Amino acid sequence: MKTTLKNIAIGLMLSFTGLFWSCEDDDSVSKPVITDLEIGIDNSRTAYVGSDLHVEAEIVAEGKIDIITIEIHREEGSEDEIAVEYDEFQGLLNTTFHEHVDIPAETVPGEYHFHLTVTDQGGNQTTVEEDITIEALNDDEAPTISVTSSPESGQSFSSGETITIEGTVTDNSSLAGLLVALVKESDEISDDDVTGSNTSIIVMLHTHDFENEASHTFSASIEVGAEYDNNMEPAPIEGDNAWASGNYYILIKSKDANGNWAVSEHYPVTITL
Repeated sequence: MKTTLKNIAIGLMLSFTGLFWSCEDDDSVSKPVITDLEIGIDNSRTAYVGSDLHVEAEIVAEGKIDIITIEIHREEGSEDEIAVEYDEFQGLLNTTFHEHVDIPAETVPGEYHFHLTVTDQGGNQTTVEEDITIEALNDDEAPTISVTSSPESGQSFSSGETITIEGTVTDNSSLAGLLVALVKESDEISDDDVTGSNTSIIVMLHTHDFENEASHTFSASIEVGAEYDNNMEPAPIEGDNAWASGNYYILIKSKDANGNWAVSEHYPVTITL
């Protein structure tokens, strides 16, 4: 009987000790860490009315990410506020946060305060703040697309071969987007409908990140038969855009911060599987 009671006592002591250390460990979880924050193209800290704002940061959360929020507002008490929540990073210990925040067309230009907040699953929270400028653009001039290297017209590509096109895009104010797509001719997709979200095209390159606001050199490529495309979030090449023998063309599109679009000519290629 004494032995049994002694064992129970030891067990309780170990249980309480474990509970103590568990609580101590919970209390010692560090707050999320946010580093290498970039706001705006070329880290300009500038956004444009009716466009989107590039935001990128490295995030480490020992307690695992729960929610990430961005708030953009003027002085306290102002009703001019943009707020966005991101929950797709839940459960991650670290991530490269890369998003584009829409700046509504009705936004009043001026000086704003930017807040990026990371909350972990234990409720620990870290916020970084920056001053940014939101500007209005009076600009109706589209970017310029210059192709320096492309496949020969109608050139044939087989499985395992790589299709590549290179060039530059420039703008008089600020570049905001670039898309290079491989489009099947028989799908009869209009140039307006060639977008990063169109599941019938094969994305060779899709980016909102540029060397600087006015000029960017690009190289876009895709291997015939590749399992995934080169979208900002690579997607499987299957279903509507599955590889098939036939006539295709490469199309390049670029927009500026005021929403002016430039569209290239078609660069025909043939796929033979």
